[in-house]
Formats: sequence, structure tokens, C-alpha cells
Amino acid sequence: MYIEIKDACKNYVQEGKKFTALDHVSLDIEKGEFICLLGPSGCGKSTLLNALAGFEKVNSGSVKIDGKEVTAPSINNITIFQNYGLLPWRNVQKNVELGLESKKVPKSERAAAAKKYLELVGLSGYEKRYPRQLSGGQQQRVAIARGLAVDPDIIFMDEPFGALDAITRMKLQEDILRISREEKKTIIFVTHDIEEAVFLADRIVVMMADPGRIKSVVKVPLGDNRDRTGENFLYVRDRIFDLFNMKSDSYIEYYI
Repeated sequence: MYIEIKDACKNYVQEGKKFTALDHVSLDIEKGEFICLLGPSGCGKSTLLNALAGFEKVNSGSVKIDGKEVTAPSINNITIFQNYGLLPWRNVQKNVELGLESKKVPKSERAAAAKKYLELVGLSGYEKRYPRQLSGGQQQRVAIARGLAVDPDIIFMDEPFGALDAITRMKLQEDILRISREEKKTIIFVTHDIEEAVFLADRIVVMMADPGRIKSVVKVPLGDNRDRTGENFLYVRDRIFDLFNMKSDSYIEYYI
């Protein structure tokens, strides 16, 4: 198994009280899967993502990628956040080239990679613009191109479209789904939006709060047919919604 999470626990102390962000979480992920971590605020989905990305360590249990314990961020994996993280003094091309510079990639190769991935995210012709000249959706496209340019093994995404308007968000969902299929990357995507999860995921990890835990893991049986108004899409969406209304606090085996 490519990614293995076994009995992972993470605790914090807030205002003198112990808070359990992750409570004995276990999950296996195959290479090339698109996984959505779905749940309400406080359910541990961002904490789990941060543990996988190496930004946080679990208190007990284990988090492994390709058989190796995750102890720190890896140059082989990238994380895309909601707040873009573009450098305002660098133009679009130079922002995309940033990771390649740190890897000492020659200038001509950096330029070719920037051109390729800007075209992939629909921003050909924007190379010389600066972040202040772009919309929020365009800035996030640059962040995605920058991440893809270093050819990562895994892309971690923490509610990357959360600050965008609905139309831009839907378009970027379509783009990242297309890119995930073309580039065959493993993607772990945090969201609290059920429809977003159904549109994107191969499997949805449904999480619950107090303490943060996995309630169910649901395989999305839609293939590449993700018609938001289609009967099958709406059926899956409604079944996921039902999961959140179920009273059981224990793990639920759920099949659609």
C-alpha cells in the first residue's frame, strides 16, 4: 500500500484542556487515488493532511508513505493551500519556476516547464503578469502550476477553492479533476463541501468531530462521469449527506 495510516492519534492542549484532533485513525491509500477528506470544522481533516504532509507529528500510531515513516515535509510532495502563497514581486512564470530553482534545474528547462504547466491550467499568455493583476481563481491556477512543475509524487490540497466564488470554484474543480487524470497524481484533498467531494473523489473519507475520527470511507462509483445534475451524482450526494445524519458514533461500513 502506498500510504498507510495506522491508529494515528493527535492531541492538543487548548486553554488548559486536552483536545483530541485525531482519535485512532486508520486509512490505506493507493498510488494514483484522488481522496477527499470530508467533514465539519474540528473533525481533524486538516490535522490528518498536515500529518501526511509532514507538517505535524502524531502523538501515537504511524503515518507512512511508500513504506517510510513521515517525519518531515518531503521535496517529493507539495501542498496547495487556500491562500495561494504566490510571491508578489515575481511574475507568473517566475512564481511557477520557484520550486525548480530550489532543485537547481537549468534556466531553459525551468522556462519550458513553466510554459507546459501554465498551458495545462489555462494560463498561456499570462507569464509576465504579476499576482496583483490576477483574479483569485487565476492565482490559484498559478499555485497549481507551480506545484505540478516540480513533478510531485503526491499533491496535498487544503480547501484550495474555499475562498473563491461558486462559478470559479466549479471551473477549478473541473480543471483539477482533468489534471489528476492526465498527470496520474495521488491527490489528498480537504473539503467540507459534499458536492465538491462527490465531483472529485475516487473515495471519500467521511470524518466526524469530538473527537476527530473516520466515520466511513465511501467509494464513489461514478468513474469519469461527474455530471452534477445527473441522477447518479445526486444519489451519491444524498447518500453521503445521510451519513452525517446517522446517529452512530462508531465506524460505519457504507456501500453505494
